[in-house]
Amino acid sequence: MSRALSLQLESVTRRFGAVVALDSVSLEVYSGEILGILGPSGCGKTTLLNLIAGHIRPDLGSVTIEGRVVASGDTWVTPQDRRVAMVFQDYALFPHLTAVENVCFALPKAQRKDAAARGRELLAVLDVEELAERRPTELSGGQQQRVALARALAQEPELVLLDEPFASLDQTTRDEVRTEIIGRLRETGLTCIFVTHDQEEALSISDRVAVMHAGQILQVDEPEVLYRKPFCSEVADFMGRANVVEGVGRGDHVDTALGAFALLGSVVGPVRVFIRPELVGVARDETGSAVVESRDFRGHDVVYGLRLSDGSLTWAHRPSIDMVDVGDRVRIDPQPGHAALVPVAWDTPPN
Repeated sequence: MSRALSLQLESVTRRFGAVVALDSVSLEVYSGEILGILGPSGCGKTTLLNLIAGHIRPDLGSVTIEGRVVASGDTWVTPQDRRVAMVFQDYALFPHLTAVENVCFALPKAQRKDAAARGRELLAVLDVEELAERRPTELSGGQQQRVALARALAQEPELVLLDEPFASLDQTTRDEVRTEIIGRLRETGLTCIFVTHDQEEALSISDRVAVMHAGQILQVDEPEVLYRKPFCSEVADFMGRANVVEGVGRGDHVDTALGAFALLGSVVGPVRVFIRPELVGVARDETGSAVVESRDFRGHDVVYGLRLSDGSLTWAHRPSIDMVDVGDRVRIDPQPGHAALVPVAWDTPPN
């Protein structure tokens, strides 16, 4: 049975003067899904979030939320009528109001008779009920984040949008708050879309991740697929360091400077092989095809720069239990089953 759609974007384009911020973007988000939108600064991800929320209009294309068209050539539904809640990077709490007053401000009119009780109930969902009478200046960043989300939930939204929600928190607090808030969102069953430029964050908490580049969505996939099997070099590069090796497909295998990669299918002609550094094994071998050029010791692991016989540089990310030294000749043992192949002719992802 097909899954219900919470959000559908069809060929959405948005320009700011000569700048094309969104270039014919299409996207489907399923009901109850947590989708991460990942990309570098200036790629259009925050513009996309604002367009979904109704803060800006598309120049072309349509936006459909829970089966209702909210933006198209002849349709426009205002932000307050979309049942979409947005949590901003700076939280946007009213400084003169207490935490519970901030939450109550967003309550629907029908619930304002018992506003204080409902506000405290929502704060309790985020485990900050005891902070109800404090103002934002008396709260830590993590506490403000929880209050901002409680205020968003007060709107009884169908869709929750988070713009770089954890960027202003320190690393320790970020991990704790992120785990808690995403857990709470999953409990509500709400559809959630969050924007981030942090690859690890996107991979760790998303059901699927959409990678954006230059106003386009290049690939949407589950985190494991996105990391292991990128469609193109832009996705491979942005998802973390990747070894990109030129090769030639010869039917049932690909020949590269790292060795031959067996294939389940058949590929003929020039290809690029993408393989992550942690999937490249290294062992001392006087007859090996590579020399250790650099070694970056990081405590529990180590990153090697390996110069291949063809002059190219390959990276290996290995445990620090049994290290090799700079200058050692080594044998490289990649795990070919996890490599991704992209035909050289693909400048952009395939249709």
